[in-house]
Amino acid sequence: MNVLPTLPSNQNWFFKYKIYHLPFWFVYHYLWWVVTLGNPIKVFQSLVVLPYALKYSFYVIFQALAVYFNLYFLIPKYLEKSKFAPYIAYLLLTIVCATLCIVGGYYFSAYVSGRTTADLYGESSCFNTFLSNALPSTVASMTLAMSIKLTKNWIQTRQRQQLLEKEKLETELKFLKNQFNPHFLFNTINSIFFLIHKNPNMASDSLAKFSELLRYQLYDCNDQQIPLGKEITYLENFIGLEKLRQNSNINVTFDRKPLFAAHLEIAPFILMTFVENAFKHVSRHSGQSNWITIRLDLYEHQLDFFVANSTSPNAAGEAIKSGGIGLQNVQRRLDLLYPGQHNLAIQHDSNQFEVKLRLMLTESVVSTSLQLA
Repeated sequence: MNVLPTLPSNQNWFFKYKIYHLPFWFVYHYLWWVVTLGNPIKVFQSLVVLPYALKYSFYVIFQALAVYFNLYFLIPKYLEKSKFAPYIAYLLLTIVCATLCIVGGYYFSAYVSGRTTADLYGESSCFNTFLSNALPSTVASMTLAMSIKLTKNWIQTRQRQQLLEKEKLETELKFLKNQFNPHFLFNTINSIFFLIHKNPNMASDSLAKFSELLRYQLYDCNDQQIPLGKEITYLENFIGLEKLRQNSNINVTFDRKPLFAAHLEIAPFILMTFVENAFKHVSRHSGQSNWITIRLDLYEHQLDFFVANSTSPNAAGEAIKSGGIGLQNVQRRLDLLYPGQHNLAIQHDSNQFEVKLRLMLTESVVSTSLQLA
């Protein structure tokens, strides 16, 4: 199976950061010193005159670095994964390091100006004085930035949830309308009926699959996330029924390695859409091979899904336009459900249609609770 491009990481966050954040930091520190000293004019004069401006730049630079390190590295790596102890430890270490660097700015500005810290900042100025100024300011900047970030994430999550609820309802209606149409139902029932006399054991097995498929459609897929094992079982039942309905000259291969999937969840119908599309648009050659290949691989939380089918000339374009609930609809659901956590590649020519999907799945709440216990 071809390897898809690696999903983007947060390691290059610093280079993508917007320049318009710089005025925020200058305004924030100006207001902080206005509140501290109580004289806005005196604060402004001290900020633009050397060597005080040099000390001020230490506040801006090192607090900004500490904030971005927390927002774009510590929070995604530890806090969002419920690793609270390492997160708190690294957060405190970051605050201490940033504070000490800012304190160093007092001594560095005095060194550059050729004066003593007592001359610049008063006779009572010492390490403890500088620390008492730098530490509260650093903690306040970290707290403010986290509040803004978490509020923004909460608003985006709410908006995404509203879109998902609307999209999920529309998707379920469209899927049920296209999948459980009379043609599918009657053909499947008729195939099982003829098997009753020809092969009772196979008919019984097919009827059980058909019953499970109906139960999944009507009851099991009402949640936004379902166990991955249920989705795979549904795929197997659907493939078994489609193989029963299709002509004997269509070779269907479903290759799935033993998957430890009990702890992972996936959005319903994400994988099913591509399989349904393959059966709908597979070629019907009489003198050539007709085939469908499906592969499923799981590496920790990364799911790789591959679907390919033989096509007739011009059939691939039709598959793009009218495949199942629509490939564009699936792409939309992926963007909403797995932002930055999926990679979808679709290729087609006159002979075959190919889909590669990579998903980063999440663990179920029950599984996470058992691990924490």
